[in-house]
Amino acid sequence: MKHGNVRNITKKLLSNNWYTLNKVTFEYQREDGEWETQIREAYDRGNGAVILLYNTQKGTVVLTRQFRMPTYLNGNEDGMMVEACAGLLEKGNAEETIKMEVEEETGYKIDKVKKVFEAYMSPGSVTEILYFFIGQYEDAMKVGEGGGAEDETENIEVLEMDFNEALRMMQTGEIKDAKTIMLLQYAQINNLFNR
Repeated sequence: MKHGNVRNITKKLLSNNWYTLNKVTFEYQREDGEWETQIREAYDRGNGAVILLYNTQKGTVVLTRQFRMPTYLNGNEDGMMVEACAGLLEKGNAEETIKMEVEEETGYKIDKVKKVFEAYMSPGSVTEILYFFIGQYEDAMKVGEGGGAEDETENIEVLEMDFNEALRMMQTGEIKDAKTIMLLQYAQINNLFNR
């Protein structure tokens, strides 16, 4: 692109109840060089991290199931979602956050994780960058029940399932969560279970 510059950015706070919703007005330079005023809303909930826990010997992955109100409002009949373990960053450190989230949500204490990529999940309206990890787990790493932090009202069910069952659930639409689909596809493309 020859142009594509942005100038005169102004923000107006619309909501600060859960996270921050801003109305952003700015001028954007089009390809023909002309400037046009645009208005967008941007939801800032911070950045996050997500992990696919996997066990190559058992051929399994650990996922979670929990109620998600936004999906319920948009046609998910019971509001329940099967997802990879995830959470918002604490103090900006993705690796430490995901280790903490794994223990809180699944009950496994893991010490090694590998970052595989990062992505904007909904770039038209949400500022969040999500950091994607994989990590191996073993039964001996189970130190608690999981279920999420009590003060966060998460009510998380921990699911250990065969990797091929998770792929089947993705294909049938039983798993509809984008971050989880991306990690399952990463595992499939990179043959995590065929090494």
